[in-house]
This record gives sequence, structure tokens and C-alpha cells, in this order.
Amino acid sequence: MTADTGIELVNPDTLAKPSGFTHAVRHGDTVHLSGQTAMDAHGTIVSGNIVDQFRQALSNVLAALRAAGSEPSDLLSVRIYLLDIPGYQARGKEIGAAWKELCGRTYPAMTGVGVTALWQPEALIEIEATAARRG
Repeated sequence: MTADTGIELVNPDTLAKPSGFTHAVRHGDTVHLSGQTAMDAHGTIVSGNIVDQFRQALSNVLAALRAAGSEPSDLLSVRIYLLDIPGYQARGKEIGAAWKELCGRTYPAMTGVGVTALWQPEALIEIEATAARRG
């Protein structure tokens, strides 16, 4: 926790060490989750298609969320940044199945945004979120 601000920085050991950002920030009644790509714990983007990268990026978001003491049912909003919207839409059933497996059938407010590039050139997707803080 930072001095007198009530801000708690959360960086779980299961995620790649952050450089220039924090994986999650707890403050007041909310948890703010940094954008996560399909980076594994060693700092490498997983190979595969949009479904594989969606699963890894969402798993990373959930790892930070749980390390901050909240659960998928606490998600308030999710923003998904995509290089290929038609490719994502074409695999929608598979992506939906991955969401249900990892988060259940609760859906927060969501936004999908097409972008021309992400920080890591191999990344196809980045997911960021905001959640309610438990206890």
C-alpha cells in the first residue's frame, strides 16, 4: 500500500514481471486491472490463434483479479482490444465457451475495440477490466 492514499499495488508472481505498470490496483471499492495480452509467465506471447490468445489474456486478467482478492463475478467492465475484429467474430462461439469456462455465465459491461497495433507485435488481443473489490 502506498503511504496514506489507500492505494494497493498488486503484482502476482504467476504473471510476467511488470515493467512500467502494475497488474492490478486496489482502491476504495474497485480493482483496476491493467491490459493483459497473451503473455506467459516468462514474458513470451503464446503461439496460436485468437482463441488461444483470448484464453491466455483472460487468464492473466483473472490471475491479477484473484491476487487482488476479487473473483470473476466481481467484474464490472471489460475492454477487449483486437487487431482483427472479423477474425474474433468468426470464432465467437469458441471465445464464448472459453469465457464461460473461466468466468461462468455472468457478463459484465463489455467493449470491443479494433486497433492497428498492440505493445507486443505478436499479440492479437489485449484485455483490461475494472472490478468490484471484495472485503
